[in-house]
Amino acid sequence: MVSSRLAGFSVLAAAVVFQALALVGGVDEPVRFNGETKVDLLAHDAGLRPPVGAANYQAFRANRTHPEFADGCGWTYNHAPMLAYWNGKFYLEYLSNPVDEHIAPGQTLLTTSTDGRNWAKPEIVFPPYDPPPGTPMPEKANGYMMHQRMGFYVAPDGRLLVLAFYGHAENPFREGGIGRVAREAYKDGTFGPIYFVRYCSHTDWNETNTTYPFYKTSPDAGFVAACDSLLGNTLKTLQWYDEDCGLDGFYKIKEAGQAFNYYQRADGKIVGLWKRSLAALSEDGGLTFSKPSKCSTLVMAGGKQWGQRTEDGRYAILYNPTTYDEHRYPLIVITSDDGIAFDNMLVVHGEVPPRRFFGRWKDFGPCYVRGIVQGNGNPPGGDLWVTYSVNKEDMWVSRVPVPIRWRVETPVADNFEDMEPGSHVRGWNVYSPIWAPVQVAGFPETENHCLQLRDKDPYDYARAVRVFKATPTAQLSFRLRIEKPENGLLEVELADAAGKRPVRLTFGKNAHMAASDGSETQDLGPYPAGEWFKVNLTVDAVTGIYDLAVDGKKLVAGANLAKAVQTVERLSLRTGEYRTLPTRKTPNQKPCAPLPGADEPVQEAVFLVDDVVIE
Repeated sequence: MVSSRLAGFSVLAAAVVFQALALVGGVDEPVRFNGETKVDLLAHDAGLRPPVGAANYQAFRANRTHPEFADGCGWTYNHAPMLAYWNGKFYLEYLSNPVDEHIAPGQTLLTTSTDGRNWAKPEIVFPPYDPPPGTPMPEKANGYMMHQRMGFYVAPDGRLLVLAFYGHAENPFREGGIGRVAREAYKDGTFGPIYFVRYCSHTDWNETNTTYPFYKTSPDAGFVAACDSLLGNTLKTLQWYDEDCGLDGFYKIKEAGQAFNYYQRADGKIVGLWKRSLAALSEDGGLTFSKPSKCSTLVMAGGKQWGQRTEDGRYAILYNPTTYDEHRYPLIVITSDDGIAFDNMLVVHGEVPPRRFFGRWKDFGPCYVRGIVQGNGNPPGGDLWVTYSVNKEDMWVSRVPVPIRWRVETPVADNFEDMEPGSHVRGWNVYSPIWAPVQVAGFPETENHCLQLRDKDPYDYARAVRVFKATPTAQLSFRLRIEKPENGLLEVELADAAGKRPVRLTFGKNAHMAASDGSETQDLGPYPAGEWFKVNLTVDAVTGIYDLAVDGKKLVAGANLAKAVQTVERLSLRTGEYRTLPTRKTPNQKPCAPLPGADEPVQEAVFLVDDVVIE
């Protein structure tokens, strides 16, 4: 029988716990990360596990000397993408300047895709601002630019508005702003005329002294109604706040951060998120918010964060877990059952390719993440889709399967026959640049389906990763075919939970195989180029050794693992060498010339993989 003294202590302890839990999720701390994940700042992927099946697709690759390969413009500062899904297509909008951030001129481009993998050539949707003759330039302004906090709005009648913001370089905020513009996207792929929907309240710009007319003058009553609906939507327009702040009382909120994003919790409260770990709560549907507070457990710098409710009724927040503004990597996701307490930090995009073009404030890595704002469409399949820029020069999207998980409990036996050629590689994590795509292929023709990695990118690579059940001992086999080995190399590795690589195989440009043996590498002789051959691996993390056989012939017996690990859980295929640059100490602002040959494809290498079995 519990004594009264112990019972009293238990009641007191329970009250303290209850009070602590009550504070989490309140106005002082709307969001908390409760995970114990350690972030490795020396690794591009931070030493984190990936969500099973997450896929990174490059939607746009900048090209200065061959604009015809890119957007037709050749501008190399590209950033701040936005995403929507409408009329059976993804719509991706982004900002673009010739070289530098916040340096005129600036424009906004838009690209579309039916599958999220293959994207159309971008087109200019908002051109550089050309002021009316005689318009004075404000003091300290240096031309015109575009800024972006909101890209799309689907009106109640189903119309899609595309939006952007014009301002003055180098500071488009408040007194430097001109106003918000909008135009309608039509189902045939064309766009309506550009109108201002709101002028900056810190200035005297209006319909008499700006280039585009005010939306109320449009002869299209439906377009006017759509703009009215947008202007009356407090939550949507709160995304504009830090560009204008609303001296005219347009915004109900009294204080906010930068780059607003929101989601609604199961208890009905709306969580507002901003840059630099800020969050607030609204209990009246977004009309007003509490004073934003800094969530100490969400470690981030000046990159955007994105939160939303996922299709399974859970919640996800994506951001860069770093305090370095110049090195925004990796892009991670944390998940929650209630939208309050989050855990399970996983890496969505952990690749940081070389920055090909120098430019002011072009931070390294995947950043400024945005998803599809509630009401702006819902792609089929229930996956989580987000977009972001990499190195502030290329546009990317990621597809994260829902439910978001990192475990695989069943054996792997992938022959790819149940996947259509050209389709997403189901169950695999892929990193797929435009010049180094990863997809399902038919070979020869459609008789056999397999995994295909192609690579003609001089500075990036294709990568495919298969997650399997974490185990101290494993047997793996797969068939491999390498076309024209002189054009590229393939690195095959096994990895543990933190990305340590105990087994490393290389199929090189000299048509020779090589394998790691502890810290050494041994040449294994030639492999059959242009033919299918079978690779068998047996790994034992307990004894720290592994065996390798090719077409039944044992080439490696009892080789030492390159890294001491307790288990292995990933098979990685990569068409380039493992990279550690840039590091957190790589200078960002030092001027430099474009990387040699960055705009020219190299001879394409093709790798085919089939019948992957992991036991």
